[in-house]
Amino acid sequence: MATKTSTAARAGRSNTPNFRCAECGYTTAKWVGRCGECQAWGTVEETGQVVARTTAATAVTTPARRIADVDATLSGFQPTKIDELDRVLGGGLVPGAVILLAGEPGVGKSTLLLDVAARVARLGKNVLYVTGEESAAQVKLRADRIDAVADSLYLSAETDLGQALGQVEKIEPALLIVDSVQTLSSAAVDGSAGGVTQVREVAASIIGVAKARGMTTLLVGHVTKDGSIAGPRLLEHLVDVVCQFEGERHSRLRLLRAVKNRYGPTDEVGCFDLTDGGIEGLADPSGLFVSRTKDPVSGTCITVTLEGRRPLLAEVQALLAESPNAQPRRATSGLDSSRVAMLLAVLQSRASVSLHKDDSYVATVGGVRLTEPATDLAVALAIASAKTDHPLPARLIAFGEVGLAGEVRPVPGIGRRIQEAERLGFTHAIVPASPGGTGPVPKGFSVREVSTLAEALALLF
Repeated sequence: MATKTSTAARAGRSNTPNFRCAECGYTTAKWVGRCGECQAWGTVEETGQVVARTTAATAVTTPARRIADVDATLSGFQPTKIDELDRVLGGGLVPGAVILLAGEPGVGKSTLLLDVAARVARLGKNVLYVTGEESAAQVKLRADRIDAVADSLYLSAETDLGQALGQVEKIEPALLIVDSVQTLSSAAVDGSAGGVTQVREVAASIIGVAKARGMTTLLVGHVTKDGSIAGPRLLEHLVDVVCQFEGERHSRLRLLRAVKNRYGPTDEVGCFDLTDGGIEGLADPSGLFVSRTKDPVSGTCITVTLEGRRPLLAEVQALLAESPNAQPRRATSGLDSSRVAMLLAVLQSRASVSLHKDDSYVATVGGVRLTEPATDLAVALAIASAKTDHPLPARLIAFGEVGLAGEVRPVPGIGRRIQEAERLGFTHAIVPASPGGTGPVPKGFSVREVSTLAEALALLF
């Protein structure tokens, strides 16, 4: 008995059940409803006995090489000819890279990837598009609509992982697109398609094939109600690039952000315009967020917001009306309602702008959502302009964070914001006073620095 016990101990086996979190891999000796690591509910599952990892050495089939001898040119960027996508990826597609693209239904993920597939196929490379959500005929209809038909673009409507890998063996594509990873399932593991076990197995198998073949792979991922990527968190750790495709349902603008990128920056943003004819990159999307009026109108102010490292112009509009109720109404669109309420209080308490009897309506133009604190000054000036019925100068921009004491705080990227405003024809700016200054100012461009909200209002009114 002693011999058997010691043998089992040396083998690393235990009869104690082990529980593992399906999201982050956290293990515990007993079941709990909430993971102690990632705080997710209902993700801890029993995995049975724990077996020790292999520690015995085996014969080496591929010897290690000195890092100086590795040819990095084999993994160079290959541009997709979609400038906005290449900007986010860091230069283009990398052979052997696995890219996960997530987004809400209808945001344009499949349309964008079908366009990418056609452009790569027109370069003479084989491209395999595996769809588990649509039939081949449905994908062909979309391809005809957006002019994404190419001779070396192959379609496969498969939901079985083995069949999809068989298509890869047969076609030997340079680019593989899987739409979506939650629809594929493997017969070798239990669980339904889209489950934690299946998604983990499907992703690991596809990534292994992509690395072995040097095949660029684009995976489409579903999102949950709160906007996070569905499936185990391990999926995001396995892939090389994680991109989030965002956009309001009633707006044409779509934003592509890199949440994780092993080959480039994660603070770049790509802008796209979703139309009936497909999806196109927007090199200058500011025109969507600024209204074009012949004469200045009170209650409007232009600001410059940073999306990643990219400056974008946006317009804030405010309307005040005498309230018939004891409690005035506060309505916002495209802005944080609590932030606007704070600015209304600061205007009344710190700048002597009486607003307690007025209904206030504050909104952005073009459906853009502004969450950056740097837009505070523009919102406050738009409200003050609506209250005094005094239009702001036509070629004026304003940005800066407003505090509860009425101070205007510095924001990052002041120089970049000014350069973008000058490029689009603006000539004046009201910016927060910064110890480091504003940096180089374009010739003919006037910049006024303010330290408080009251000082900014005194300049304009």
